[in-house]
Amino acid sequence: MQGAIAIALKTSNLRDDQQYRERARRSTDLIALIAFCGFLFFAGLQVIGLLGADEPRYAQIAREMLARHDWVTPVLFGQPWLEKPPLLYWGEMLAYKTTGGVTGWAARLPSAVLCTLMVFFIYVWARRFRRGMQLDAALITAASVLIIGFARGASTDMPLTATFTIAMLSWYGWYESQNRAWLLAFYAFAGLGTLAKGPVAVFLAGLIIVAFAALRRDWRPVLRTLWLPGIVLYLAVTLPWFIAVQRANPEFFRVFILEHNLARYTTSVYRHQQPFWYYLPVALIGLVPWTVFVITALVDAIRDWRFSVEEPQGKEDLRTYLALWCLLPIIFFSLSQSKLPGYILPAIPAATILLADFVLRREQEGDKPSLWLAITHAVLCAALPVAALIVPFKLLHVDVSKPAMIVAAALAIITVLTLLVSLRSQGYRLLRFTTLVPLLITFALVLRGTAPIIDVLQSERPVQITLGETAIGEIPTVAVYDVPRSVEYGLEFYRNQKIASYERNEIPEGDHLVVAAAGSKAELEFRLKGRRVTRVGGFPPQKLDFYIVSGGSSEQPKP
Repeated sequence: MQGAIAIALKTSNLRDDQQYRERARRSTDLIALIAFCGFLFFAGLQVIGLLGADEPRYAQIAREMLARHDWVTPVLFGQPWLEKPPLLYWGEMLAYKTTGGVTGWAARLPSAVLCTLMVFFIYVWARRFRRGMQLDAALITAASVLIIGFARGASTDMPLTATFTIAMLSWYGWYESQNRAWLLAFYAFAGLGTLAKGPVAVFLAGLIIVAFAALRRDWRPVLRTLWLPGIVLYLAVTLPWFIAVQRANPEFFRVFILEHNLARYTTSVYRHQQPFWYYLPVALIGLVPWTVFVITALVDAIRDWRFSVEEPQGKEDLRTYLALWCLLPIIFFSLSQSKLPGYILPAIPAATILLADFVLRREQEGDKPSLWLAITHAVLCAALPVAALIVPFKLLHVDVSKPAMIVAAALAIITVLTLLVSLRSQGYRLLRFTTLVPLLITFALVLRGTAPIIDVLQSERPVQITLGETAIGEIPTVAVYDVPRSVEYGLEFYRNQKIASYERNEIPEGDHLVVAAAGSKAELEFRLKGRRVTRVGGFPPQKLDFYIVSGGSSEQPKP
């Protein structure tokens, strides 16, 4: 009797110890996820002003929707802007309200928040379906270059990627467990993906699921996916806004569906044409620093696809599913006549989760990376801090200082040696840790050195600050001439006013300020016969000049 009691107590203590260790591990994982997401996605969001044409344009649309108390029709300077659905704008509006004002960094908060939600969901999902790889899957995804970049941008690409990733993982959760709560989640987040960027979300999901079923030679999952309550939920998420915006704007279907979905894919009308192979380098760069191992994992999954067909439903299915999810969006958008880097962002989480699965299996089998694989990965990781130290000098067109060269060389040597020794001696167990260290060092260097330079060279925030420091910044009417679209849209956001464009023959009649390409005075005087053109300053980092145009109304502008 006493022996039985002792055994029971021992078993209970072992169980308690296991539960304690499990709780401690979950707490440690949670702290790691919060710290990494906080640093990679939120730290220094304000360092760089809004970039390009899209970021300031989307931020301005949200500002005007908030001012009009209109949650249906996206508007830009009073005119409907029907290119994109509203999920990003809604997030920006909420960010403006909760942060106390309209700012560039607040416009980026929705992407950062949604990316964080995606990373935590990956962790929870992997812990449920592939216990042991959950932290790898979450952190490898969070620490990929393309994910970090778009998590910090005010664009529709990350809202689509986050909702699409949650939807696709939910579908596989249902496929493996047959618990229809996961299928409901799939439909709900597919609906949010549609509100993020349009029907491409549900089209890509359907394409991947059908291809998976075809490769498995089993169409039953496709038929069971077409579940009426799920379809009703999807329509409940998407239809209210689509119906409301169509009623308010009869041209919506033509503009959104025909022009900015079908025409954008089938023609180069929006001048984003690139070669067919464009997404190959984009994907390879976007997966840095994990590129070498992702390629290895992808090749391994493709090589073993036969097991997905020959064996019953099991672990091989996940690898097949993730490989298809990774490849098909890249192939689909490679066929498009319009190409932008963010289009293939939804493929990146599939690649990083596939790598986490590969690492777990290799670790369980006691394998170690080959020498060439370890060397290639080590060199790639070493290149990151080196680039972060050298790029600022290149951007400023000055020689790299000797101290910077010494530090770069030291970091490169230390990184290569550390990775080689750890991977060859400890195997895949230390891959995540040894890779994240140089990445975090690189990111810190970028925030401190490269980011402020990019702000000066690419954002219109410092241009507006320069204008505001002088009396010319108070001139109410502003126009642009011979500058990139980013200058026009950036100034519109930071000045909160419509900017006229000489190229569109929008030459103001009265006195006005012109922001033009450096050295444009002679061209402006030629276009503005009888009016006085006076250079009053400029912004040399972006090769811009500021001119005051005074006098009567101009003649018709010369071609």
